[in-house]
Amino acid sequence: MLRKDLELYGPNAQPPRQVSPRKARRYCRRLAGRQYENFTVLSRFFPGRLRQHLCNVYAYCRWADDLADETGDPRQSLALLGWWERLLRECYQGNTAHPVFVALAETIRKFEIPIDPFLDLLVAFRQDQRVVRYDTTDRLIEYCRYSANPVGRLVLYLGRCHTPGRAQLSDAICTGLQLANFWQDVARDFDRGRVYLPQTDCRRYGYEPAHFIDRVCNEPFRLLLAAEVDWAEGWLSRGGALVGLMPSELRLPVAAFLHGGLAILEEIRRAEFDVWTARPVVGKIKKLRILASLWWRLKRGTLGTDEE
Repeated sequence: MLRKDLELYGPNAQPPRQVSPRKARRYCRRLAGRQYENFTVLSRFFPGRLRQHLCNVYAYCRWADDLADETGDPRQSLALLGWWERLLRECYQGNTAHPVFVALAETIRKFEIPIDPFLDLLVAFRQDQRVVRYDTTDRLIEYCRYSANPVGRLVLYLGRCHTPGRAQLSDAICTGLQLANFWQDVARDFDRGRVYLPQTDCRRYGYEPAHFIDRVCNEPFRLLLAAEVDWAEGWLSRGGALVGLMPSELRLPVAAFLHGGLAILEEIRRAEFDVWTARPVVGKIKKLRILASLWWRLKRGTLGTDEE
């Protein structure tokens, strides 16, 4: 995607292409639909009036993620992320040409979204170019604050229900989800040169750097990952009360995110923490069962009453 779209809409496009709001919205829908199946599925649980706006926000995140990860050159990625931030700031000043920002400008105006969550995401994408190991849990949580938590806050703005209390609970869920994805993707991330398992924890449990290279799933690794899975579960549980505090039309998607994260952790446990041999995934049948259960609880009026 990145190379072709950069030719059309990148900083060196000659001349920069202008698009109508209608074409910009279609572009964001197409980008969301082709890039991430889970996004398409989960977006169906949001009210129809919000789906275009979700696509607009997703397109912003997708572009930023690709600018960070697909160039293969950290210096080029940082330069492109700087260009992306400039377009974001221009968007808030009423100057848009890129299709993502033409569409996103409508979302920003309609829901009065401040610039902060969009800027915070760029902090994380820049950090990915400079940091590939995290020494302590505190440093990892700080990263999650920028890489994951802004997404939840954007959903709160779209639901017109952003408050300090809800934001704190949303942050807990998003941090837990990010950690669950890290533990699910230990092997994938290592192949990309990144290790999110805190190095102090690795040393505490006796998991050595050479073990990563050899992809060793020994007793120290199982104990290490078991502790990290429990830690992630704690974050998710801490944010569970958010479901009951959301507008009724948003309880199902928020609960689906929460329980999806818990299901990932359950699959890691079922695999006895061997994430090196195969990536633990939540199968389609289990996903359907989770969603059916949540939908039934929503219809009965009990969804959000026992999430704490």
